[in-house]
Amino acid sequence: MRAALVKEFGPPSSLVVEEVPELKCGPGEVVIDVAAVSINFPDILVVEGNYQNLPPRPFSPGKEAAGRVIAVGAGVERLVVGQRVLALVEYGGYAEQLRVPADLVMELPEPMSYEEAAAFGLVYSTAYFGLVRRGRLQQGETVLVTGAGGGVGSAGVQLAKALGARVVALAQDEGKAAVARGQGADVVLTSTPETLRDDLLAATDGKGVDVVLEMLGGAFLTQIIRATAWEGRIVIVGFASGGQEPIKPGHLLVKNIAMLGLQSSDYRDRTPDLMRSTMAEMFALFEQGMVNGAVDTTFPLENAAEALQYVKDGKAHGKAVLTTGRG
Repeated sequence: MRAALVKEFGPPSSLVVEEVPELKCGPGEVVIDVAAVSINFPDILVVEGNYQNLPPRPFSPGKEAAGRVIAVGAGVERLVVGQRVLALVEYGGYAEQLRVPADLVMELPEPMSYEEAAAFGLVYSTAYFGLVRRGRLQQGETVLVTGAGGGVGSAGVQLAKALGARVVALAQDEGKAAVARGQGADVVLTSTPETLRDDLLAATDGKGVDVVLEMLGGAFLTQIIRATAWEGRIVIVGFASGGQEPIKPGHLLVKNIAMLGLQSSDYRDRTPDLMRSTMAEMFALFEQGMVNGAVDTTFPLENAAEALQYVKDGKAHGKAVLTTGRG
């Protein structure tokens, strides 16, 4: 089988695609014939060697893969050969086969394509745990989703709307702003840090936003705090702007603001049953037409380096997906 491998850490161009031995599953595992795997921003950090969890080299990156079960290990009763599934993993997805513990695998709804499924898992689980479990979003509240038009941002906008929130989306440019509008955002901004506070207060009649799904950090976060409502909740998912400016505790204190972190893969590893039930809820919303995988473009597996660079350059309006022609 073919696999895109990290042999040495470096830029996306350092990825190599090679033939490697096919996989065999052990007890409690399944092997999936991978049809599609999503590109996520953490994959770039993994390839560069800048991520917090790095396996021994050589390895394949890739945190979610969709395909068909082709082998089932001893003790696995929930899954059978031939099922269409999505697997959430720490690494290994950029390959034509994936060996994975059965606990991390979930069956796909029939209407969902492999490409949609690959684009779905990590971003929707992140959006759900950020908005619902950490942010305690209530119907009718106002949500700010930063990074709108990207992977998690697209999932966050759609999920917040599906849960009955009023959504303010902050996009990088007009192209991604158009994506957010199409996904149902009530207000779409392309603010700079200098204008963001005033723009958010204007969009909320001076009240501020109740829940923030925050992926930018730096000066953006500083201004978001100033435009968060009393008893607001800010859930930090990442620092895409590259900065981590000091936070003034007084700004949190005077409005009873809660600032929360989210490492969504912890739920996969610590509570796999919860992860599977969460994804079942997201799949149900998909079948009702309330959310979608927001696939921007696809690349063949042999162009994995190009796909990573496409995402790193901020060109993706939604999710970029690798395809293998298998599954």
